[in-house]
Amino acid sequence: MAKRLYRIGLCLTLSLVIFGCQSSPSQPQSTEVQPGDTITILGTLTGVGEDKLRQAMAPFTEATGVQVIYEGTDAFTTLVPVRVDSGNPPDIALFPQPGLMLDFAEAGQMVPLTDFIDRATLADAYDEYLLNLVSQDEAVYGLWMRADVKSLVWYSPTAFAAKGYTVPETWAEMTALSDRIIADGGTPWCLGIESGQATGWVGTDWVEDILLRQAGPAVYDQWVSHEIPFSDPQVQAAFEEFGAIARNPQAVLGGTTGVISTPFGEAPRPLFDNPPGCYLHRQASFIVEFLPDRVDPDSDISVFALPPIDPAQGQPVIIGGILFGVFNDTPAVRALMAYLATPEPHAIWAGLGSYLSPHRQVSLDAYPNDLTRQQAEILRNADVLRFDGSDLMPGAVGTGAFWSGMVDYVDGQDLTRVLADIDAAWPPDNR
Repeated sequence: MAKRLYRIGLCLTLSLVIFGCQSSPSQPQSTEVQPGDTITILGTLTGVGEDKLRQAMAPFTEATGVQVIYEGTDAFTTLVPVRVDSGNPPDIALFPQPGLMLDFAEAGQMVPLTDFIDRATLADAYDEYLLNLVSQDEAVYGLWMRADVKSLVWYSPTAFAAKGYTVPETWAEMTALSDRIIADGGTPWCLGIESGQATGWVGTDWVEDILLRQAGPAVYDQWVSHEIPFSDPQVQAAFEEFGAIARNPQAVLGGTTGVISTPFGEAPRPLFDNPPGCYLHRQASFIVEFLPDRVDPDSDISVFALPPIDPAQGQPVIIGGILFGVFNDTPAVRALMAYLATPEPHAIWAGLGSYLSPHRQVSLDAYPNDLTRQQAEILRNADVLRFDGSDLMPGAVGTGAFWSGMVDYVDGQDLTRVLADIDAAWPPDNR
């Protein structure tokens, strides 16, 4: 009975979109969705992520008969422009960050979702900051699928209990805990920034988190858009706070050599050694996919929010994420996007594990375990939400000089020079 009512509700939602009840008067829809219609989606998800995507799409296909053809690729950012320029774009793309999508939108190559979904409907589902992040001139172009919460610290409750350590609630308490661990003969932090050609990105996340906590969202936004440079004293202070951890051989496992050479996915493993190789690991929600198989998420690992520094800034959270954007406007595409704007597919994703939904209407009960619910609560209770700053900067900076600059800084190079080199990488029209 419940499934039948769901199908009726879904079909009603889709029919409202198809027949124009939420459509812009200037873009009427004259045809209905037909069983056997197809929708192509190109995205970055492969393997397990692709399987989860297909499971969340299944109720839509069951209700409408529309076939969703998904293609996952690790060459997404290269392939999408080629497909668009050749006149063969996918109907929908699943973007790894908003910047590339908005480049296509600015070129007039994407369809605004607000042509057929009311902004109020989207505002009920998503934080206003997230909507503004994917908007141009009041038109919303992106629909968020997943949030990767970055402002997390992972630890072993068993190791904490054995030493009598408690979860810190402020940065000062976290610093005091780190000093106590050192005094006890241990190492506070596991930290690894090696990631192949992307080595250094882990360090950028640290600086972003610290700057947001020290200086607040207004300064953070100015920095991301280069209204203030990397050489600004507030940005320099964030680097130095990170350096107090990453460049302190007592604070990080393996010293600075270990920080630079340890692959980010292997970095948390010493948390579970006996005795522990470290006690704290700051990393995004997706790191759970890299934990050893022997780790039981129900008992061996837990998280807390990276604590605030300045109480006036509240509890900030930095996220990454992936989002859907539309290239081809068809009734079937409109119907699918209407479905994706509801909590139903997000609840399915949430229930499949290691997935956090930015959709505000997804119940915490949808998550399969306490560990994931903890992370979802941290996201939901954030006083300030901001997207990963390096992902919003021009590629030459955010995925170039900023990454390499973090390696140089951890390796001992002069900070003033490091910051000047990053600033020099900004495209001339953004300086």
